[in-house]
Amino acid sequence: MNEHQIVSLVALLGFLILAGSALIGHRLSWKRGVVMATGWLAIFAIVFLFFNLIAG
Repeated sequence: MNEHQIVSLVALLGFLILAGSALIGHRLSWKRGVVMATGWLAIFAIVFLFFNLIAG
């Protein structure tokens, strides 16, 4: 794992924490929160994979 991948992973985790805290701030139901969190995970995973394809 090179330095670029580590930075991308740390950024991805930070973005997920921000998105999760925003969801908690809206006081959503668990079901709705899980659906939205899954959507955010998918978005960030796609972006992460896209940048890895470009860099690699």
